[in-house]
Amino acid sequence: MIKLIAVDMDGTFLNSQSKYNEVRFKEIHSKLDEKGIHFVVASGNQYYQLKDFFTDYDDIDYVAENGALIRNPEKVYAVHSYPTEAVKAIEKFLLDQVPNLNFLVCGEQAAYGLDILPEKYFKMSSHYYHHLEKIKSFSDIHDKILKFAVQCPDEKTDYFVQLFKDNLSQYSGVTSSGHGDIDIIQPGIHKANGLKELGDILCIKLSEMCAFGDGGNDLEMLREVGDGVAMKNAVPALLEVANHVTDTNDEEGVLNYIEKNIL
Repeated sequence: MIKLIAVDMDGTFLNSQSKYNEVRFKEIHSKLDEKGIHFVVASGNQYYQLKDFFTDYDDIDYVAENGALIRNPEKVYAVHSYPTEAVKAIEKFLLDQVPNLNFLVCGEQAAYGLDILPEKYFKMSSHYYHHLEKIKSFSDIHDKILKFAVQCPDEKTDYFVQLFKDNLSQYSGVTSSGHGDIDIIQPGIHKANGLKELGDILCIKLSEMCAFGDGGNDLEMLREVGDGVAMKNAVPALLEVANHVTDTNDEEGVLNYIEKNIL
């Protein structure tokens, strides 16, 4: 029996216009609530951005920043942050070895970008990081650092993922949601780990969870839950490990699957 549903957002729950069917979701959420089934958002994005999609819902839990921050509007369950040594080493590598790439340092309270970055990049990033600050130096950051978000040319995503794996493996893991977006994350900290932690708090096993995703950073999550569901628009690696495949994000695949198979 499914007791918890976890959804990725971009390319999964949200359509190509970064929206979802709010009227239909409200009805489905009410039915899930009646059955005691938890609805969880599991995303690589910032908590403050994610919760703005669900302002009318106080009971939704968030596995944000690829599992580094687990919380809801009322309570922080867990925060996993980098040690200072690792933060400095990663910052130095990114500045010295890939100076042409834009990146943000993502903390618990906000995301931070050097003020020398293009204004266009800050404007684009503000869509995903609702708490975003410009800084003159990394020493201006006084926050727990959860991950690094790097932007690269779409066609070079695989190259840079491998570059970061080859050079930063002692400090971090590397994952990508596609489209040139790469997250440098803490070792062992990913969405599946976040769901395991949340499940321990809620007394729900991974085998009692259903998760939806479309990108590479959903791989562990779909592989480890009881029912891993890939979107029809998912990357090939995800389609290979999924238990089931549902309609695309533009066809409301998540809501379709919940209505047909869980409610």
